[in-house]
Amino acid sequence: MSANGYRDYFKVLGVERSADADAIKRAFRKLAREYHPDVNPGDASAEARFKEISEAYEVLSDPDKRRKYEQFGQYWSQMGGGSGRGPAGVDVDFGRYGNFDDFINDLLGRFGGPGGPAGGGGFSGAGAGFPGGFGSGFPSGGFPGGGFPGAGRGGAVNLDAEATLQISYADAFRGCERTLAVNEEKVQVRIPPGVKPGSRLRLKGKGNLQPGTGRRGDLYLNLKLITHPVWRLDGDQLRAELPLSLDELALGGEVTVATPDGEASVQVPPGMSLGRSLRLKGKGWPLKEGRGDLLLTPVLKLPANLSDRERELLEQLRQARSADPRQDWISAARL
Repeated sequence: MSANGYRDYFKVLGVERSADADAIKRAFRKLAREYHPDVNPGDASAEARFKEISEAYEVLSDPDKRRKYEQFGQYWSQMGGGSGRGPAGVDVDFGRYGNFDDFINDLLGRFGGPGGPAGGGGFSGAGAGFPGGFGSGFPSGGFPGGGFPGAGRGGAVNLDAEATLQISYADAFRGCERTLAVNEEKVQVRIPPGVKPGSRLRLKGKGNLQPGTGRRGDLYLNLKLITHPVWRLDGDQLRAELPLSLDELALGGEVTVATPDGEASVQVPPGMSLGRSLRLKGKGWPLKEGRGDLLLTPVLKLPANLSDRERELLEQLRQARSADPRQDWISAARL
């Protein structure tokens, strides 16, 4: 500082007067890490230096303050650039921050830079809010579809966040518990039985943290069911294809089928059409009241390799067939 109280903020940060916003931010981050009191415990000179570079960044990171500073020098704050108490000071209560990055993000936000109050300590980037990962079911790439904090209506800070949680059909059907790592905190999540794709769970007070205020938003988990080789959900109904042989489709009879609860026997009517479905009431997906229905749609399953006897019988069937299966179809297709 000069004898008249003037601080050359560019020299304080070690940058040229022509430095752009990114260069100023980089210089501040480097110096802030070097002189942070946590790195220099009990060092009064380091703390004073830290406040000095924070003050310099506050002015040079704000386009309006920087313009006045460059135009009026030591008198810039008297031209509407500050609070009227001389060069802008920074009062720092280091004990209220959980870690250094929380402090830096809060400081950048207070000085008008990105990563401010809404972003500090939260989901600011791909997976950054969950440094330990989500555990089973969460993608490693971050948060598809957004859900990051930002300014809401009227400039209000939105601290809520969203993430996608993938679970199996078995876990969705029966319900389960998951332990998630959220901002270095272990959170137990109970997923109730019968959740569906697109279901949304709210974890109150587990969203983004606003450093220095203690405010914290909610975390919303969007549930995604991992594709199952057999089952699929259609509204409240659980569906699956039912493989049937040629003779079962033609002659009908009792067959063994799979249900979510295990095996069951159902009666296939003779001449079962491939367009129809067998309905098993109360054997489907868990609902708020009871269970939905299970719909099994027949599909013809032919053996990969026919035995000689099977081939012989099919040849006999060909010779004995009394109707052309395409006769009505060909007639209806004429234009």
